[in-house]
Amino acid sequence: MPVNFATPAPEALFPIAGVRLGVAEAGIRKADRRDLTLLALDPGCTVAGVFTQNRFCAAPVQLCRQRLDSPAEIRALVINTGNANAGTGEAGMRAAQETCLAVGGLLGVDATQILPFSTGVILEPLPVDRLIAGLPRCVADLKAGNWHAAAHAIMTTDTVAKAASRRLIINGKTITITGMSKGAGMMRPNMATMLGFVATDAGIAEPLLRQLVCEAADESFNCITVDGDTSTNDSFIVIATGQAGAHFDAADAPGYAALRAAVTGVALELAQAIIRDGEGATKFITIAVEGGRDRDECKRVGYAIGHSPLVKTAFFASDPNLGRILAAIGYADIDALDVDGVRVWLGSAGEEILVAEKGACAASYREADGARVMQAKEITVRVDLGRGTAKGTVYSCDFSYDYVKINADYRT
Repeated sequence: MPVNFATPAPEALFPIAGVRLGVAEAGIRKADRRDLTLLALDPGCTVAGVFTQNRFCAAPVQLCRQRLDSPAEIRALVINTGNANAGTGEAGMRAAQETCLAVGGLLGVDATQILPFSTGVILEPLPVDRLIAGLPRCVADLKAGNWHAAAHAIMTTDTVAKAASRRLIINGKTITITGMSKGAGMMRPNMATMLGFVATDAGIAEPLLRQLVCEAADESFNCITVDGDTSTNDSFIVIATGQAGAHFDAADAPGYAALRAAVTGVALELAQAIIRDGEGATKFITIAVEGGRDRDECKRVGYAIGHSPLVKTAFFASDPNLGRILAAIGYADIDALDVDGVRVWLGSAGEEILVAEKGACAASYREADGARVMQAKEITVRVDLGRGTAKGTVYSCDFSYDYVKINADYRT
């Protein structure tokens, strides 16, 4: 079960004017499950995205990059689950293109205006005939209030659908933001097996939207890890429809800072939901690193701790074997790190315990205190590197027996 997360009710996910969603059962990998999603966009939308840096990136990722770099207006997104269409060579690219041609024909737009996304098993051919056969049912299902169904239809090993929504008033206009994501394992986005889609009815000029999607990813999806594996298909897309009557052309425009914070907040909520639903996860771990020379080295330390199987299994067992955290800090490749200046705390539910300082176990630390804190479902590891003012935060989870079971049985 996910750690302190439940899918919002359908009525809690606000429609975005200019975006309609439809889902269908196409039988791409398994029968009797929703596995195909279509987002139809009204004319005038701006779209931007960031993607995996995995060199074996999937055919749909390659196609999306090309199309977002072109002047063509994006009019639809098509998402399939069950098959990643990655490691599929020229046949995979043809399948992605055929998918877009079929969507374009149904919606009356050019295939170059379609962005395809796939998630699932790698190195297997996409059953494009089944996908295309399911598209008319997606079109028939298109409606603005379909975010809840769409969030379910993009799941793979997720145990819950992940979605978030909020409204705010900026410059007298009510602006809505709604998004969904999927992911539970093979998880360390590097942008950009996660997909994330956020839409707003604010208008955002394309250059500013490109900046926003990078900034939002950097503060959300690029701060999470389940197992340290960067997938072939990671994609994060932001859509701005402009139908709220508020338009932003520059980062210093009145009200834009509030919009940026809200979009980033939705993205962070979706990213954290992925960690809370990490494959087999029983604990949600925040790793807050401060006192660095720059944010990059703080995040390197955070990821070293968050990736470590030894740290993660200790958290699963509630075993305060906290020397493993020090070891991870030590191999995080921080130039000229003075370990005598590093301090580490363990915290949960308003309680924080100093674990290590001056290169050793803190004199005040008692293992019984550490064991008590580690029983909690949500735990914070705070690290002060003692060499600057920069900060960075990474979100992770523990490793349980179920992580191995889920991944051992993934294709069966």
